[in-house]
Amino acid sequence: MTIAPLSADKLRRDCDASRFDFESTDDLQDLNDVIGQERALEAIHFGATIDQDGYNLFVLGPPGTGKHTTVAGILEAKAAKEAPPSDWVYLNNFETPHRPIALCLPRGRGHALQTEIRHLTDELRTAVPAAFESEDYRNRRQVLVDAARERHDGAFEALRKKAEEKRIALVRTPLGFGFAPIKDDAVMEPQEFNALPAEERKRIETEIEALQTELEAVVKRIPTWAMEQRDALRDLNREVTALTIDQPINKLRERFVDIPGIQQHLEAVREDLLDNVHMLLQIEHASEENPSAEGPRNRHLVNGFKRYEINLMVSGECLEGAPVIFEDNPTLQNLIGRVEHISEMGALITDFTLIKAGALHRANGGYLILDVRKVLSQPFAWEALKRTLKAGKIRIEAPGQMLSLISTVSLEPADIPLKAKVILCGEPFFYYLLGIYDPEFPTLFKVAADFDDSMARDEDGELLFARLLATMVRREGLRPLEASAVARVIEHSARMAQDAEKLSVDLRTVVDLLKETDFFAGTAGVRKSKSVHVQKAIDAQIHRADRLRDRSYEAIQRGFVLLETEGAAVGQINGLSVLQLGSFAFGRPSRITARVRLGAGKVVDIEREVELGGPVHSKGVLILSSYLAGHFAIDQPLSLSASLVFEQSYGGVEGDSASSAELYALLSALAQVPLNQGLAVTGSVNQNGQVQAIGGVNEKIEGFFDICKQRGLTGDQGVMIPAVNQKHLMLRQDVVDAVAEGRFAVYPVETIEQGIELLTGMDAGTRDADGTFPEGSVNRLVENRLLAFATARRRFGQAHKDCGEQEARNGHS
Repeated sequence: MTIAPLSADKLRRDCDASRFDFESTDDLQDLNDVIGQERALEAIHFGATIDQDGYNLFVLGPPGTGKHTTVAGILEAKAAKEAPPSDWVYLNNFETPHRPIALCLPRGRGHALQTEIRHLTDELRTAVPAAFESEDYRNRRQVLVDAARERHDGAFEALRKKAEEKRIALVRTPLGFGFAPIKDDAVMEPQEFNALPAEERKRIETEIEALQTELEAVVKRIPTWAMEQRDALRDLNREVTALTIDQPINKLRERFVDIPGIQQHLEAVREDLLDNVHMLLQIEHASEENPSAEGPRNRHLVNGFKRYEINLMVSGECLEGAPVIFEDNPTLQNLIGRVEHISEMGALITDFTLIKAGALHRANGGYLILDVRKVLSQPFAWEALKRTLKAGKIRIEAPGQMLSLISTVSLEPADIPLKAKVILCGEPFFYYLLGIYDPEFPTLFKVAADFDDSMARDEDGELLFARLLATMVRREGLRPLEASAVARVIEHSARMAQDAEKLSVDLRTVVDLLKETDFFAGTAGVRKSKSVHVQKAIDAQIHRADRLRDRSYEAIQRGFVLLETEGAAVGQINGLSVLQLGSFAFGRPSRITARVRLGAGKVVDIEREVELGGPVHSKGVLILSSYLAGHFAIDQPLSLSASLVFEQSYGGVEGDSASSAELYALLSALAQVPLNQGLAVTGSVNQNGQVQAIGGVNEKIEGFFDICKQRGLTGDQGVMIPAVNQKHLMLRQDVVDAVAEGRFAVYPVETIEQGIELLTGMDAGTRDADGTFPEGSVNRLVENRLLAFATARRRFGQAHKDCGEQEARNGHS
């Protein structure tokens, strides 16, 4: 069962640049297609084409895989073949001003209507005042005023003459009109009137009462006369206004006769002008006379004719196809639009011209791309987006209105129907989280486009990747890459994918590497980037991020962290873990120890007991406990008490990649057989003793190699990895060289038995026909120890029982 170490050619899959039929990326054509994402591309095309409610897209995948760029490219190509959207405008609602009217117009007609209406208001602003300043209008108005005055004055004059005939005068007092008797052409004094005979006074009083009744009748008719005068003036004003505005309005009607809704609106404009022309003229006059109204804001407010303008929300006039909108800041107002307010004398006021479009308005008739993380991080944005998609219409609401927190008078613009595809881009975490916790999500986003983080690495795949690099180089304006540089980038991409048979499609990281490679090529003064410049860029990236790795290794070298790389020890082994710091990961060796004694069959995970071990790590420890119970002393109770711990671990421990190392340490402690400290171990284990794959295998090997190299490679050092992880090996060149020179080794292990033989140099042992392990084997020593524990436990239990019975008899006697 001796396991041979892997040869150097198995530790890394190099890319042979001599296989390429190009000298540099200048010889390669651009790659317009997305590589390695066939499933996702099919889903995007399906979701963008199907015309059914709820079939919006969620594009999920790791960051840097080109989700946004790919989706935008596909949608822009598709949208270019589609019809541009219609225009949408908001009009003033003259009957209910706080509910502006939304009107759909054919593409490009919105801007034309806005321009024509603006010309109309400019013309009316000049023509209407001129009509009311004309000689004809003044004469006709004066006739109405004079006629009203004559009727008023005539009624009082007739009453005055009638009173004078009866020697009674009509006099005006502070309280109104009244009557008084006359003597010698003068109003009689009260003393004189009282001195008259009683019959005369009675006659005068009777006549005054009759005249007073007639006066009251005249006074009562005055409001009616005033109303009739106002009606006459209003009819005159309407007539003059109609003569002024009908021709330009009719001309505008003829120009937009084919658009439903425009005729009704122009008729409403005409009626409002006829009814409110003098109010508008007063506002215009105030605008001219008030110096403080010259600022743009105040002029915007006092412009009475602004009520007839058109608020053009969105227009497809400049579009060649359907819109494709990416909203980078998807706040509530940026999504569904907003109603702006202007502060005027301490109050917030608004009107329909201050309604602003949101991303959903601009994307109507096309496609809207959003980042799901940004949408979810904005208050109310996610709920507003769902409500809009579910209702199929865009409703503009302010957050304060939604929560009833403000009482400022605002508008309630009419809803606009929505016909657009919404595409959310984000990590898989958000897709599955929303699917679980938001019941509306699956009904609104029924299509998932799942981007992979890697692609197959074969000859065709490497050539496609080379063309991708050529495309990136030209797009970013970088120096071309020689074939050797392309090969080195491919090798690094396989390393990023953690698989020698895969290539990472983390395009963001690849582009960063190309830019830094170009920098080093420029520093060297060459026209084309070479493999050495790629390597410099990789080394520089690592050097900028590896300070904590150096400090960790320094602590081991200085003896602060205990770790042996030579010799042998019982119940002690070197485990391997990976620390992730941002985008940089490195392997960190740790000492794992095990101790056993007689007990009740419990293996104590110290990390779990102190709540430093995660659930996956705890699961691994329970699995190795099950392995012990199923492989040794099967017909006896498991009678040990064991403890396992990561020594000098002061943070959390998670993952089961150290479970095989913990099992080796436990077997060593049971068998009292020392383990080779020159070997480090990684790999998880199942209940059957099979060593299973783990992640970060390259970093783990290199981490232990670096420690051994700093102390001096002896040729007896190495790392045991799961055999299935061989396909993931893309080790650094210095590690490969050390293996080729016989100074380091990497062993592929399939079972615990293989691993224990490597670590102890002893036969693991297999049960023979009678079910016993061979003498001198590790398994025999382990089983003997467990049987001894079981026997001791029975003796202890019997002795305890006998003692108890003796005490009982003594007590009875």
